Amino acid sequence: MSFSAQVKEELAAHIGNSRHCRLAELGALVSMSNYLMTKVEDKDNPLPRQKIDKLIKLLRIDVASEEGMQALKLRQSEEWYFVERQLVERSCCKQAYVRGAFLATGSVTNPEKGYHFEIVCDTKEQADILIDIIKSFNVEPKLILRKKYYVVYIKDGSMIVDILNVMGAHISLMNMENVRILKDMRNSVNRRVNCETANINKTVNAAVKQIEDIKYIESTKGLKYLPDNLRELAELRVEETELSLKDLGEMLNPPLGKSGVNHRLRKISELADKIRR
Repeated sequence: MSFSAQVKEELAAHIGNSRHCRLAELGALVSMSNYLMTKVEDKDNPLPRQKIDKLIKLLRIDVASEEGMQALKLRQSEEWYFVERQLVERSCCKQAYVRGAFLATGSVTNPEKGYHFEIVCDTKEQADILIDIIKSFNVEPKLILRKKYYVVYIKDGSMIVDILNVMGAHISLMNMENVRILKDMRNSVNRRVNCETANINKTVNAAVKQIEDIKYIESTKGLKYLPDNLRELAELRVEETELSLKDLGEMLNPPLGKSGVNHRLRKISELADKIRR
């Protein structure tokens, strides 16, 4: 089962305690699935119809009647329906509305593959209401026109976690958080390994250049060309190719710090360049 299907199964089992929340969720389901126009069962996604039937039974309401339309604050726009904002004035009703909207036409990507949450709307009115409701929970969705549909979407992982919490998909939220933690840990480890690898490569390349310069001086002028302090370090560098600057400094007599060793090696490189010129 996909992650999106898991979220929908969890939401389908969630029933609000109050009548106004049930009306808000039913209003979202009826308008977003275009229930009044089609009343066709989607075999690939039967949960919206099942949830509609369950809420209709609990509320004892006929959504196709004038009384039912009034209770759900449904208004028609061309051949589609949307709800009036009076239906979702309470914060709990807003949560129920988002839950119903997602159950009707929403989807969310498996967090192991990426972060993408979306709800597809048939009309601009539906999208505008949904965006305003989601923004009231400090989540910033975006809107894109895909063919003839208005798609409200979120691509930020932390915001998707927030919207799952808003809808009441707490089990799915925990599953997603576990995946996010593992991904963050992997990314952190990879960054650290890459950084350490880069530092190792830098150190190795520097050591290779130092040895090349020393051997060039030896083959042209001889190491006696170097001052005593530089010659001692040059001989040690060639003998101990894998030692760090710190370790090289500790082997000198008297010992020298890392910056001092680096300074002397730069002097050797400058002399090698001078000879090359």
